[in-house]
Amino acid sequence: MLEKDQKQRIIEEYRTHNVDTGSPEVQIAMLTVRIRELTEHMKNHTKDFHSRRGLLKMVGRRRKLLRYLREKDFNRYQTLIERLGLRH
Repeated sequence: MLEKDQKQRIIEEYRTHNVDTGSPEVQIAMLTVRIRELTEHMKNHTKDFHSRRGLLKMVGRRRKLLRYLREKDFNRYQTLIERLGLRH
């Protein structure tokens, strides 16, 4: 779970304007952090199927947001992918 200060830091880093909290970039960045945390959890708790389901739902949601951003503005998509270190 993301803590309040960690969430604020992510929002400040990926926002597109001063009062931005819900742009695709911010949502994808938050999901990426949560996915990475949950992936580490799953390495130690391989039989935690409830968390696995949540992880898969988050991955699907991030995939949809990435697809939306790619279709809407490819330059923003590429920049975000590079900043987050996705798609090696």
